[in-house]
Amino acid sequence: MIDRKLLEEHNLTEEEYMKIKEILGREPNLVELGLFSVMWSEHCSYKSSRIHLSKLPTRGKYLIQGPGENAGVVEAAGKAVVFKVESHNHPSFVEPYQGAATGVGGILRDIFTMGARPIALLDSLHFGPLSNPRNRAIMEGVVSGIAGYGNPMGVPTVGGEIDFEEEFSHNPLVNVMCVGIAERDRIFYARAGEPGLSLIYAGAPTGRDGIHGATMASAEFGSETEHKKVNVQVGDPFKEKLLLEATLEVMEKNLIVGIQDMGAAGLTSSSSEMASKSGVGVELNLDNVPLREEGMTPYEILLSESQERMLMVARKGKEGEIKDIFEKWGIEARVVGRTIKEKRFKAVWKGKVVADVPVDSLAGAAPKYDRPYTKPTIDEKLDTEWLEKRDWGEVLRKVISSEYMASRKWVYEQYDHMVQINTVLLPGLGPSVLRIKGKKEGIALTIDTNPSWGRSNPRLGAVLTVAEAFRNLASVGAEPLGITNCLNFGNPEKPEIMGQFVETVEGMKEALEFFDVPVTGGNVSFYNETEGKAIPPSVAIGAVGLIPDLSVLPGPERVEEGDWIYLLGWTGEDIGSSIYLKVVFGESGGKVPEIDLRQEKELQSEVIKLIRENQVSFAFDLAPGGLLPNLAEALFAINRGAVLRIKPQVEEVFYLYGESPSRMVIISPYEITSTRVPIEKIGRIEGDRLTVFSHGRKIVDEGVDSLKKTWEDFFHILFDR
Repeated sequence: MIDRKLLEEHNLTEEEYMKIKEILGREPNLVELGLFSVMWSEHCSYKSSRIHLSKLPTRGKYLIQGPGENAGVVEAAGKAVVFKVESHNHPSFVEPYQGAATGVGGILRDIFTMGARPIALLDSLHFGPLSNPRNRAIMEGVVSGIAGYGNPMGVPTVGGEIDFEEEFSHNPLVNVMCVGIAERDRIFYARAGEPGLSLIYAGAPTGRDGIHGATMASAEFGSETEHKKVNVQVGDPFKEKLLLEATLEVMEKNLIVGIQDMGAAGLTSSSSEMASKSGVGVELNLDNVPLREEGMTPYEILLSESQERMLMVARKGKEGEIKDIFEKWGIEARVVGRTIKEKRFKAVWKGKVVADVPVDSLAGAAPKYDRPYTKPTIDEKLDTEWLEKRDWGEVLRKVISSEYMASRKWVYEQYDHMVQINTVLLPGLGPSVLRIKGKKEGIALTIDTNPSWGRSNPRLGAVLTVAEAFRNLASVGAEPLGITNCLNFGNPEKPEIMGQFVETVEGMKEALEFFDVPVTGGNVSFYNETEGKAIPPSVAIGAVGLIPDLSVLPGPERVEEGDWIYLLGWTGEDIGSSIYLKVVFGESGGKVPEIDLRQEKELQSEVIKLIRENQVSFAFDLAPGGLLPNLAEALFAINRGAVLRIKPQVEEVFYLYGESPSRMVIISPYEITSTRVPIEKIGRIEGDRLTVFSHGRKIVDEGVDSLKKTWEDFFHILFDR
């Protein structure tokens, strides 16, 4: 008997249950209830977000595959660049190491399922303040988990970001982006083909780990989380490495019609989604599924989210060849079902049909909610105390040694970022740059999030985040080809949270349409709440850009004594929601900077033009942190000092620490006087100190080596003691 308690355990409402009964014309059995529970979960069905996500632009001249597949695909230098970002937030709070590790494993499978060899990982990580020992433990576990999976896989972690806010103390965010390269005409899709084809299970045996993982990711947490550890998968990167190589070989020999990772909702989602897309049904023989544990039930087999598993649809007569290839790589492969003409999802166990439902009811009939929402309150606070002159050298030391801007070397030195020898720029210097082997072109990658902007103004925060991602690409001469995204929010059933989401999507739409860049896919992570406390709106924008010629790539090694330092763009009176406020005042709010997208595009175009004309030694963006902290970080990489002579037309705090968008610094050996955007020669590379004169008055005079040590020590002191 299915009662209210059982529905609550499956995270289904009574209205949804009534719809299930209407579809089936009867009550579902327990196995079928489980199928609907995972497939109609927020995590799998996007039931609260689909009507809004449909507003985003999904077409572009470089686009090969947009939303709806395992990953998006764009063209670069005649190759297919396959990329996506996914979240593993809830699992990483419950079990930080395995939560993060299996997040890496899942996004890797999304990429090689498309026929691409993964070449890079990036991550966007958000934790509570590190003064809290629990937050430090979560961060250590997450970083170790990422390294513990990515390194054995031989895929470099080439970049990312780490942010700290109080709201992440009980809701850490672990967003992982993966990028792969494939031949343009060798992309594989989640398709089941025609009736009568074999479904082949390949990979690790199925266990009880991860059961209802998708459902867990679609609910808030209460005060107790230990009991949810059963919902967290356990990963084996060495098994996945073998699975990757075997899968790519099967693809190379064209032995399969379609393929899908057994990720969220496991065997249920992979089989039903492929069948539904192809207009066929599927019949599974659960007796043939390899099992890791004794006494597993059909319910557990179908809902398990055990890692390192693939489901393939074999070309007729190729089953033996497929099995032989996987066996060569030490991977078990079995026929576990077939496609059928009748558009049903059937599962048979010990000769008995244990589930029989319309296949489209699982893959496409989930409710689509237009949830009520209220417009978020916009933070317009600007305190006069924030504008007072201070000892700017002392402030610089505080800012660069804070958890917000301190060197991330302690993190990225745990990752192998050079494996596959594609990495051109090392982590910690803005966007990541990878070569495309055999080509003069390269690709630039970045992932950017700013929860402070989202908290204060979700719509404008989204616009600013898109602009920042593209500005990062521009700093190496790259134009954006497409983006992926991970939208992290609290409970969408609360009108104020849903309002944050709607405004965020509108902001993304505005920026992407202006830049004419498509969304290729992504992820929505709702219910990031514990005991009613939600995270701030956190929009991770993962962008891929094309560099036409790596021979003119700017970098710190090109900078020489005497090179000029130029500030390009527009400096506004923008100090709200800045790192300066967090460090000096402990203030996370304040008015978010305004942005003129026309000016932003002009700035990016001008910097790209100068780089491609080989006039730039080094370039970098100024947000977050502002001019002085970002210049200091650049000097650490260059290993030289600088003298600045500035004449700000605004308060010094805005000029030095404000986070106005549409500002960049370029360093050049040339006199650059004529550009399409405002340009100011603010100094020169010289000596071993950072000295700043404002209207002739010395306001900063710090040794670069001393500043660098301060910058590098924070995480090492915190975690190595």
